[in-house]
Amino acid sequence: MTPVYAFNRSTLAAKIDMLKGHKVLLVGDIMLDEYLEGDVERISPEAPIPIVKVSQSRLLLGGAGNVARNIASLGGHPHLISICGNDAKGKILQEILEREGVASSLALAKTRPTTLKTRVIARNQQMLRIDQEENAPLQVEETRAILESVSKIINDFTILVVSDYGKGVVTRELMQGIFTLCETSTSKPHILVDPKTPNYPLYEGAFLLTPNAKETSEAANLPVASQKEILNAGRTILKNLRCQHLLTTLGSKGMALFLSPDEVWHIPTTARKVFDVTGAGDTVIGTLALCLAARLDMLNACVLANFAAGLVVADVGASTVAPSSLKRLLESALEPDISRW
Repeated sequence: MTPVYAFNRSTLAAKIDMLKGHKVLLVGDIMLDEYLEGDVERISPEAPIPIVKVSQSRLLLGGAGNVARNIASLGGHPHLISICGNDAKGKILQEILEREGVASSLALAKTRPTTLKTRVIARNQQMLRIDQEENAPLQVEETRAILESVSKIINDFTILVVSDYGKGVVTRELMQGIFTLCETSTSKPHILVDPKTPNYPLYEGAFLLTPNAKETSEAANLPVASQKEILNAGRTILKNLRCQHLLTTLGSKGMALFLSPDEVWHIPTTARKVFDVTGAGDTVIGTLALCLAARLDMLNACVLANFAAGLVVADVGASTVAPSSLKRLLESALEPDISRW
């Protein structure tokens, strides 16, 4: 008989209160997200392009930093380990981490700059993105410095998130070191990975991967347009990478949670409005990691992560979710049809 998921608002709301104070260890690419927001009133006489008159600018934590922001906003205690440039942007990055109360251990790179992504936004529409970055693999001593920071505190964590943005932090040497440290630690943390397609072989044996639809298709080398295709692709990834679980995010179609090759759950999206999907994946893995650190079961953790993602896509730019906002959404949302595939 096919199991049925019983959606219970009060039970889920109570689980949100359980998240406060739990710790998550983060390793990955950190960056600065710059938002230049304004309005367009005319076209440039120099070229057929709009002129954006900037009225507001913001600097936020990006990449693994945004995952940390999401964990902290829900009451968790993230510790972020990464690398940044020994430059003015790197100093700003560290100042923001301190201001937002995110514990961190950042190595300083000798040759690479701090990654900066600048987004130009007019009337809630992203007009342009400018990337300033160096995405070559880290030097051996830089990887060694990150692993040394991990080794000092890993025994205090049961969940370790690898946030791979393809900027050079996640390498074969880093992943081998992380797997070894987790296996030999007293706490034996589960490894969750937000993946980047070229690095899929490096994640073999992880506890959970959280690819989007495109990344799922690329990892399995299979289409993912239909339910049958999603199931085939997910099972292929589980087999090839020997991961325990897989959560593939499907945009407007919600999520597919592979607890095993034979137990797959579909969680429909709860988003009411979608202005910007920037950072939605960070919200998903951040919420999910904190839920697992608080010992919630995987399915309920994914349901809460799905609701949290439904909130952030309604904002322009990477945003976070407060416990009170998540509770209000739970109270007002239609009951999702969570079903066994």
